[in-house]
Amino acid sequence: MLAYPGDSTDLDLNFQISYDYFGSRQTHDLVPNAAVAVTNANREEYVRLYLNYLLDTSVTKQFDAFKRGFSLVVAGQAISLVQPEELQLLICGSPELNFNDLERTVIYDNGYDRNHPTIKFFWSVVHSLTGDEKKRLLSFSTGSDRAPIGGLGRLQFVITQSPDSDRLPTAHTCFNHLILPAYATREKLERLLRTAIANSQGFGML
Repeated sequence: MLAYPGDSTDLDLNFQISYDYFGSRQTHDLVPNAAVAVTNANREEYVRLYLNYLLDTSVTKQFDAFKRGFSLVVAGQAISLVQPEELQLLICGSPELNFNDLERTVIYDNGYDRNHPTIKFFWSVVHSLTGDEKKRLLSFSTGSDRAPIGGLGRLQFVITQSPDSDRLPTAHTCFNHLILPAYATREKLERLLRTAIANSQGFGML
């Protein structure tokens, strides 16, 4: 709107917002005299009030409830020492994924070790995946496509052997636990692993 080259009155707006609320049309007045038209002279004020409503006023009730719950978990003055970016990292994890770190620290179970042929196939395939595919693999195996603070090397990730079959790999995401059949060939492992991570959400499950 601020970049609109014409007369803002062409947009036929006033200082009022309309929105759908559970199937009914609701309105919110941005100023007491909401019928005033939006013009080139007051459109910056309209945009400011609109954004303030959208990002603050309209979600005050929900945010206050979140804030109360968050304060119960993170009580005390220590939170004041944390920068917003650091808090985001604590809650969301790091988007930087270094699978070499994960390979160095992974735990093998039920007959697997780093020299097992299937494990060599696995890491060869993993390192050939695109960035988006690696995120899907991590999400498939752990429930999150982000690394913990300190990187993937800090993740307690377990790969357990199961007998070779035509079944897809499976995972216990709560325990960062990948169940990987001992596929006889790299081609078979790649085909079934890609199928698993591409169809791990919704009704695409095979």
